Amino acid sequence: MPYRFLTLSDVAELLNVAPAQVYTLVRSGDLQAIKIGARGQWRVEDKSLENYIATLYAATAEFVAHNPR
Repeated sequence: MPYRFLTLSDVAELLNVAPAQVYTLVRSGDLQAIKIGARGQWRVEDKSLENYIATLYAATAEFVAHNPR
């Protein structure tokens, strides 16, 4: 069963980037996340990650349309 909430390390693995880069995306507000518990562990909802990826696809398509080879 897939998990609804992912750790920043899980997200980093899925995106094939460093965990620090995911943390930066969360802190900048680019990737929506929540803090849970007294220690404030970050969690990203699977839907938030999918929305972020969809936004990147749209931005990439716009970039390619405006910057042909």
